[in-house]
Amino acid sequence: MTATHGVLHFNDMPDVLLSKIFSLVSDTRTRNVISLVCRKWCKLERSTRTSLTLRGNIRDLYLIPDCFKAITNLDLSLLSPWGHPLLDSSNQALFLARLLGNSFPAVVSLTIYVRNPSTLYFLAPQWPNLSHVKLVRWHPRFNAPPGSDFLPLFEHCHSLASLDLSQFYCWTEDVQPALEAYPTIAASLFHLNVLSISEGFKSNDLLDITSSCPNLRELLATCIFDHRFIGFVGDETLISIASNCPRLSLLHLVDTTSSSTTWADRDDDGYAPEDAMIRHTALGDFFTGLPLLEEVVLDVCNNVRDTWPALELLNSKCPRLKSLKLGHFHGICRAIDSSPDGVALCRGLGSLSIKNCADLTDSGLIAISLGCSKLTKFEIQGCKRITETGMWNFSHILRRTLIDVKISFCKNLNAVSSLKALEPIQDQIQRLHIDCVWESVKLLEGEASSSSALPSVKLLEGEASSSSALPAEFNNFQNEKRSLISEETSSNKKMKHSDGNGGDFCTKIWANLQYLSLCIAVGELLIPLPLAGLEECPMLEEVHIKIVGDCRHQPRPLLPAFGLSSLVCYPQLSKMKLDCGDIIGFALTAPVGHIDLSMWERFYLKGIDGLNLKELNYWPPQDMDVNQRTLSLPAAGLLAQCRNLRTLIVHGTANEHFMKFFLKIPPLRNVQLREDYYPAPENETTTEMRVDSCARFEDALNRRQIPD
Repeated sequence: MTATHGVLHFNDMPDVLLSKIFSLVSDTRTRNVISLVCRKWCKLERSTRTSLTLRGNIRDLYLIPDCFKAITNLDLSLLSPWGHPLLDSSNQALFLARLLGNSFPAVVSLTIYVRNPSTLYFLAPQWPNLSHVKLVRWHPRFNAPPGSDFLPLFEHCHSLASLDLSQFYCWTEDVQPALEAYPTIAASLFHLNVLSISEGFKSNDLLDITSSCPNLRELLATCIFDHRFIGFVGDETLISIASNCPRLSLLHLVDTTSSSTTWADRDDDGYAPEDAMIRHTALGDFFTGLPLLEEVVLDVCNNVRDTWPALELLNSKCPRLKSLKLGHFHGICRAIDSSPDGVALCRGLGSLSIKNCADLTDSGLIAISLGCSKLTKFEIQGCKRITETGMWNFSHILRRTLIDVKISFCKNLNAVSSLKALEPIQDQIQRLHIDCVWESVKLLEGEASSSSALPSVKLLEGEASSSSALPAEFNNFQNEKRSLISEETSSNKKMKHSDGNGGDFCTKIWANLQYLSLCIAVGELLIPLPLAGLEECPMLEEVHIKIVGDCRHQPRPLLPAFGLSSLVCYPQLSKMKLDCGDIIGFALTAPVGHIDLSMWERFYLKGIDGLNLKELNYWPPQDMDVNQRTLSLPAAGLLAQCRNLRTLIVHGTANEHFMKFFLKIPPLRNVQLREDYYPAPENETTTEMRVDSCARFEDALNRRQIPD
């Protein structure tokens, strides 16, 4: 038999197989490259793309693509000028709406910026089969009757099943009138997200919504749990919600104060000033009435005490539960004997977040790790009694599963001790958040010499000291840990570094860490971060830095820069979110001995040009007296030195001549100004970038030759 010699080209595959292969590609840039190979591939790529985000100026109608007929998920929230109405009452608005409808006829999921009700009035009839809608608006609502924003949507989209208002500024009285006016739409909703309502829903509002939407499977709402307010959410409200919507699988009930970004006091006792009117017996009835729960968030911001009996019911009454977040729940796990109790009985949990639990101890944390052995994500915030020892034991027990950890505002866990406590999972953790709390740089250098040593296993004072007080698994891993300490320190996962004083210390490589989130108080430095134990992160791609505090009372920094240049040791770092939006300072003038916001921006941005960033989101600091975030001249000049940026999003405003600095960045192709802070300016006259100036900048940006 003679073998046939020939060359089989990838393009010889049947179109059906090529379409299947292309449909599995999700990266936008990769799909764009595929479409440039040949006309056949371009046609197949266009026919298999189901998700698209439009960018550009809404005045350029001729740039709207008409080759994506299979698009089902369309995002129109990022069109520029950002924050301006997409459609008005003119004839051109109707033409644009029909053009969008004809270009994307198969859309069933829509994300759109809605400045006024006229936008949905024109667009909703174009897509009557919409099933999911997400509305975006940060500006104050127009003076219109309650619910008028949603009436066009409910009138034309009879298949609507999901409504997301998490980024839509409206009032609490806007939602219920629209639901009452269209009871059929309300009854068909299975997803409702109203987390953006800053005032918070009262008890009667929640009950009206849940009674109008009995088939809800996912509900996310901002509430008022403080009993000092009229209409607070308490026992009866929770039980009624379970009775009105028994099919809920996802439930987020968050207090209005839970999103506060002020730097927490690490020395308080962890208890809120007031107790919530929620008893553990009512919690038990609440969980019993929702047997399909898979994800629960209860961030009450008021004390809920002795909750372990109710949390024990979650394992038996809610067997599908995979994610749990509790805020100001106390007594979640007693850990007084070898038998697990409380939340430790929820053995199916894959994600657990504990916030402001004042009486959670190391032994309770260990009991949780032994009971919830499937945890892949764990967050702990404001738990004052947790120590490095307890966190090390926790991560060691879960070393085979845990890949996402957040440690924040814990009194006994600063940056160095948090990283030491995570040594058992250094080689597998993928996402990490810590607070940049340094006792002092000198103390940090002293501790670095012993950073490779594992903390000793011991219990807190006042707890049981006998080995019988904890399960047998704990005693087993104590012996295992002693053997780990005696292992050879020259492992191939350790690297030698100099501490600057003639000595050497060893640090492990964080081999799989891809995302790092940091919270730091205003005036503190980022420079000690690599020395704390995060120097070797070969896979780190994204860093999110949030700076919180009032710089009006801060003296001039001793050093000229915050320390962004210290991140140059991460070779794969390409994305950064630098959030200075919670920094409060003097916008124009400052008293003697203080500096204004422009100099603070210089302090925080200096050194960013040395990083190989491709994407940057930047929130400028603000002056609360003028309620405005504006990019200063030093900030614009420093950002313009990032020579590799492709995407730059400034969450604030800027002058037009400052924006021209960015035209000198060769690969830059996506620049936006977003006033996504509340309350946003009421009209466009408070914004430096007008519609015409934004158009001029975009024209200049598009005229450049952009290397790919």
